[in-house]
Amino acid sequence: MARTGRPTVAITLTTEEIEVLNRLSRRVRSNHSLAIRARIVLRLGEGKNNKEVARLVGVCEHTVSLWRSRFIERRIEGLSDEPRPGAPRKIGDDAVEEVVRLALESKPEGETHWSTRSMAKKVGMTQTAVSRIWRAFGLQPHRTKGFIFSNDPQLVEKVRDIVGLYMSPPTNALVLCVDEKSQIQALQRSQPVIPMQIGQAELQTHDYARHGTTTLFAALNHATGNVIGKCYPRHRSSEFVKFLDVVEANVPKDLDIHLVLDNYATHKTDAVKKWLLKRPRYHLHFTPTHASWLNLVERWFALLTQKAVKRASHTSVSKLEGDIRSFIEAHNTDPKPFKWHKPADEILASIARFATRTLELAETPSDL
Repeated sequence: MARTGRPTVAITLTTEEIEVLNRLSRRVRSNHSLAIRARIVLRLGEGKNNKEVARLVGVCEHTVSLWRSRFIERRIEGLSDEPRPGAPRKIGDDAVEEVVRLALESKPEGETHWSTRSMAKKVGMTQTAVSRIWRAFGLQPHRTKGFIFSNDPQLVEKVRDIVGLYMSPPTNALVLCVDEKSQIQALQRSQPVIPMQIGQAELQTHDYARHGTTTLFAALNHATGNVIGKCYPRHRSSEFVKFLDVVEANVPKDLDIHLVLDNYATHKTDAVKKWLLKRPRYHLHFTPTHASWLNLVERWFALLTQKAVKRASHTSVSKLEGDIRSFIEAHNTDPKPFKWHKPADEILASIARFATRTLELAETPSDL
């Protein structure tokens, strides 16, 4: 006999509850958790089961079951967080909510963002109290981070292709992540660098003299972590073809070569195509537009910048290039490959969730 499990109690919503829940469900900025709970209850009120609601809202079935029970016991009030133990707070929930709402949904007059001082003056709290509330909710109005969505029509196919190369490399083949780091500046500090001492960090002047730039072409071996690199004065197609000759001279002759590249025009010229036609063992895999994070050599470029370029002082381009070569040689004595762990389906699902959330925020009325 099949087990049916514990029967669920149906949820019937009043007109007033539906109105309140709809209002709460739109508060994706000031109280995202409460908005999710309201959406769960609204879906349950439509007669859907826990599994259907979990899929529609994007949570697990246990979460749906929890808020079903809480709503049945206490209705709308059951959707709020339970009080936590400890000394009673001097600032009530309404005041905290107002600080969070103002930080997320408004700006001070004539300014781009709130500071703790301006917020404290607005709500009548101390600066310390506002700062604690912001830290508790992870709010940083003074900071901003950039993002951009890929508009590549072949996004899905390219993500699957490149992640497949990383997680299931083809047999008898070599996967190389290739790119160029252009405009690396040879900067000389205007005064000597004072070395680190006990109790004192290294000291550098903020101003510098420029002595020219160089471009580093690099190919990272996905399997071993070894890097093939060479500097050129410019980053045109002719330099890229020369670098391909360097790659050809440093890879086994009996393997297919898979190159992961971005969509820079230098990689797609007639000269490059002619070079590839003469060497059919080379296969190109292009990352989606605005998705350079798929190319593992970018992570290695970050190491180069952090460890060999950012804090250095160079009196000439030749000295800069010498330090870059030294870094590559030192890296190749004990290379460590970058391991890719996230499957393509998870990456695409993350992109879809972020895109959906962004659209929700864009469509949320500013007065909510």
